[in-house]
Amino acid sequence: MECRNLELTINSANDLREVRRFFKMKVYAKVFIGGNKTMEKRTPVDKHGQNNPAWNYTMNYAIGESWVEHHGTMLVIKLYCKRKLGDRYIGEVHRSLKELYDYACPNGGSAVVRFPVQLGSIESQGQLCFSYRFGDKVCIEKLMLAESIASFLLTGSGGTT
Repeated sequence: MECRNLELTINSANDLREVRRFFKMKVYAKVFIGGNKTMEKRTPVDKHGQNNPAWNYTMNYAIGESWVEHHGTMLVIKLYCKRKLGDRYIGEVHRSLKELYDYACPNGGSAVVRFPVQLGSIESQGQLCFSYRFGDKVCIEKLMLAESIASFLLTGSGGTT
């Protein structure tokens, strides 16, 4: 099976909808690909930016080649405000992996984009900026071998640190 490495960097957001009245907003992002909860990753909480958080946090995914060939596989980035009584949903960005790939392809497979944050079917307040880079096609077995070699080099014996 062929796949690609997707390097995704959640850069920043600006002018987000205020969801707290008395305390500072502490915003983080959850990232999903293809609705697969096991592939969920999240940024650290930005404790200083409030309505204009900045993370510059990079995540790596191995995605099947078929996911960039069809419009049905979505990249979903959901924004939340961290609270002691339960995190508050701010909004989200949905984009097709194929759309992102087609946009980045002429630029060597990478791009920096900015999209409006949605709240349900309506546009919320603010924008999310992220950058991404699609790697070349690789056989999944080669990718797993490369990850095993990297793990061995980091730990020295193939065990955990």
